[in-house]
Amino acid sequence: MHLSHIFFHRHSSAIRSSASAKRAVRLLILSAGILVGTVASPAEETASRAALKPAAVLGIMESVADWQLAHPSSHPPADWTQATGYAGMMALARISENPRYRDAMVAMGERNEWKLGPVFYLADDHAVGQAYAELYLMLGDPRMIAPLRERFDAILARPYSVPTLEYHPDNPDRKYAWTWCDALFMSPPAWMRLYAATKDRRYMDFAITNWLRTSDYLYEEREHLFFRDSSYFAQREANGKKIMWGRGNGWVMAGLARVLEYVPPDHPDRGRLVQQFQQTAARLVECQQPDGMWRASLLDPGSYPLKETSGSGLLTYALAWGVNHGLLDREQFLPAVAKAWAALVDSVKPDGKLTHVQPIGSSPKDFDPDSTDVYGTGAFLLAGSEVYRLAHQTAVAKPQ
Repeated sequence: MHLSHIFFHRHSSAIRSSASAKRAVRLLILSAGILVGTVASPAEETASRAALKPAAVLGIMESVADWQLAHPSSHPPADWTQATGYAGMMALARISENPRYRDAMVAMGERNEWKLGPVFYLADDHAVGQAYAELYLMLGDPRMIAPLRERFDAILARPYSVPTLEYHPDNPDRKYAWTWCDALFMSPPAWMRLYAATKDRRYMDFAITNWLRTSDYLYEEREHLFFRDSSYFAQREANGKKIMWGRGNGWVMAGLARVLEYVPPDHPDRGRLVQQFQQTAARLVECQQPDGMWRASLLDPGSYPLKETSGSGLLTYALAWGVNHGLLDREQFLPAVAKAWAALVDSVKPDGKLTHVQPIGSSPKDFDPDSTDVYGTGAFLLAGSEVYRLAHQTAVAKPQ
């Protein structure tokens, strides 16, 4: 049972008194800003987009966050999985009037003593710094970024030598340089947030220089998509297409949005980053499936028919962010965002559990549809935060 059923039960008396119960349910769903998916007509989709309700978006976000807080992940507290969840919680904390999400993140930071993960150069172990820096920007306590600054200053003093980005078992750099696409979500946004907190351009310069090095290596110019790492360059899917992992491209696009958020308009590399963002966004819309989701394999969805919410959440976040920041055309991309958000919401159980999260891996995989994990929750909350802003803009532009 999904969110449409929740609306049915909450409004059952009104529905029973309606001349058409079926039509009433549809209207309730549409008035909440939720597309019905593949069964909705074009007129209904247009009506739904025009009727996006910020309260409905915020409500489902809080439901998902509350479920996650009540069911804490067993991953290590500074792990990348947790850090993605924290990023989503921080996105919710910035729009919710309820302080419990911010307070939960402050409590997390205190438990962690504001420390990063244990491996010095590993991008995954930098990701938690994003939440610490955002809390600092919100609350101004220098303790929150002290270990982050100490780590990144040490990296600047002793940058890791990167002779090759080849992802090979015999290459010791493969886990210390940004050799795999997930790293572009994990580390660069932390560097950019530390730049925002300190105004020290060294952090921004490091992030952008190394982003461009990795993206130039992993970006497939003809497809306008990213390989997960070099080990996939020659591999092919069952249909003969290149292996373009859905969540992997979600990591890149969400990471790029979170980098661009702090790149000054006059930065000499901003144009390259924006072009990459726009080209990939346009290609991703072509890969979106009729139900609004992206599959674990972007170019061979037939081999992986299950909808997948962690990658879809990250991609929805990036596309909605691009619209909100004027980098993507609203008329072109809003339908894709609205359809994706509807599909994400439909993957939330009545108790707030997000389902259809592909387990940890490095490539497209089959999985249990009921699967969940904290990084999926984080992706959902990131997506919701930008959809909320879109919904607010829509409500202002088209008062009901």
